[in-house]
Amino acid sequence: MKYFVSEDSIVRKIWGQADAILFIFAGASAEFALNKAVDWLYFTGRLPTDPLGRLFSTVGYARQIVFSEYDAAIHAIDKITAIHQGVEKERGAKIPDWAYRDVLFMLVDYSIRSFEVLERKLTEDEKGEIFEVFHQVGARMDISGLPQHYEQWRIMREEHLKENLLKSDFTLDLYKQYKKHLGPVRYRLLLQVQVLVVPERVNALLSLGNFRVLDPVLSLYKLTRFFGIEKVIRNSILPRDYKKQVIDLDGM
Repeated sequence: MKYFVSEDSIVRKIWGQADAILFIFAGASAEFALNKAVDWLYFTGRLPTDPLGRLFSTVGYARQIVFSEYDAAIHAIDKITAIHQGVEKERGAKIPDWAYRDVLFMLVDYSIRSFEVLERKLTEDEKGEIFEVFHQVGARMDISGLPQHYEQWRIMREEHLKENLLKSDFTLDLYKQYKKHLGPVRYRLLLQVQVLVVPERVNALLSLGNFRVLDPVLSLYKLTRFFGIEKVIRNSILPRDYKKQVIDLDGM
């Protein structure tokens, strides 16, 4: 059977771990709030009214692509394209290609950053493999101006971080929604995870600071894996309404 992502791919290892996925979307939630095209996410109303639900919807599509056989993955990508085209038609405008690229760039970058925080440093070949998977997704979506290799992606990623991010009223409102839906304790935890994974540019715009409170906590958390109790600890701090969905993210 032909898969969109090979069974031994590092991408499957990353996206088969709930912890890594939660860190990926902690980082993406910070950057989405700053993106100059965030008004598109507000147009449908889904992100500000249910940011956690939007997260799990996006995760579902991403994991379907990563773990499905080739034809099913292509179908999932085409469905994502059709959804965006529907929003464009409803609004009477086109989502800029740079905004599509930004999302793909986030998935590459935060896949790398999250795994390295939680597990180990990735090799250059592994980073290139992550890039190739999401490049295939972008190519199928017919997104223009995609980088052709990992080194080119690194250069373009830095350019996008400089040119496409802005702290705006959308940023402030979205963070209010994060706090409302997570509660004060989990919200502070979100901010601390963002400190660990976001690029310097994102950190500076959001004034997250560089005090890494979670470093010793993560060291202890990794130690609990030896005793097989890390998931019990993690699951105990999850929002009740989404606990099952997070637990289901482990493995595939």
